[in-house]
Amino acid sequence: MKSYTLQVLADFLDAEIQGDAQKEIFAVGTLESADSGKITFLANAKYRVQLENTQAGAVLLSPTDVEGYAGNAIILKDPYVGFAKLAQLLDSTPNAADSIHPSAHIDPSAMIGEGVAIGPNAVIGANVILGENVQVGAGTVVGQDSIVGSGTRLWANVTVYHDVHFGTDCIIHSGAVIGSDGFGYANERGQWIKIPQTGGVRIGSRVEIGAGTSVDRGAIDHTEIHDGVIIDNQVQIAHNDIIGENSAIAGSTTLAGSVKIGKYCIIGGNCAISGHLDIGDGTHITGSTSVTNHIREPGVYSSATVAMDNKLWRKNTVRFRQLDSLFQRVKQLEKKVDVNSES
Repeated sequence: MKSYTLQVLADFLDAEIQGDAQKEIFAVGTLESADSGKITFLANAKYRVQLENTQAGAVLLSPTDVEGYAGNAIILKDPYVGFAKLAQLLDSTPNAADSIHPSAHIDPSAMIGEGVAIGPNAVIGANVILGENVQVGAGTVVGQDSIVGSGTRLWANVTVYHDVHFGTDCIIHSGAVIGSDGFGYANERGQWIKIPQTGGVRIGSRVEIGAGTSVDRGAIDHTEIHDGVIIDNQVQIAHNDIIGENSAIAGSTTLAGSVKIGKYCIIGGNCAISGHLDIGDGTHITGSTSVTNHIREPGVYSSATVAMDNKLWRKNTVRFRQLDSLFQRVKQLEKKVDVNSES
């Protein structure tokens, strides 16, 4: 089990220490449940009461929150970011694979880099390139002419079709399907004629794709996911979508074909974005929003019907609650009008 002194952790974060610098830390935990071998954090003032009672060996605190706290602490501007970095340092997640298993099928034409691990019953297709220290989990398939960059981890039962390229240090979770056919058909007198999807998928570096997510290959050009993108579980990325760097997409969201998402966008869960739309850099779309038009200006957009400016949506939400009262008032006015017209 990994362990580090509080001094080492503080140096790692370029932060200050309060308390015992030689305190050994083995893992991360929550304010409520952490024991003396764990480090936790406070990032929200409403949990301050838990700070007073925590049994954690140390707490990550902002300069403001450390006031009045007598226990061991690492003091830094953003405790949550610090917690994320320490969680990586103390990560105990096992490898997707530790060696090349005898049951793995590797095509003779595949190029395998140093330190590659391939789990039981995995299949590596023709002309595949696996970079250094790639991990391929049990039952995963990497199709013909695909490239997996160094340090990338494909968990168990991932399906990678042909002509899919990954950059370095990606994480693809179980059940993800990368490079399946996009939904492309022409209709001739009621009969659907399939359009072969001959593009590929191009995924940048440091991309994470959640369990059960589907990324369709392009119809002609490639589907693209740029560096630093994070995609949650059970997301649908349709053919020829382009997702700009460092954007985030939460679970159960659906992107129709040829959508272009800008850089640094955040898209909440259960959103639906219609095809051939552009979403500008820095856009934040809150959960369950239906987007049917281009979004050119950065900002926060919300609605379970069609997207609009967040401030306008909040006003309209209040008005929606008043609709029944307004309806009853209109009915009364109509009765008065009818009575007056009869007299």
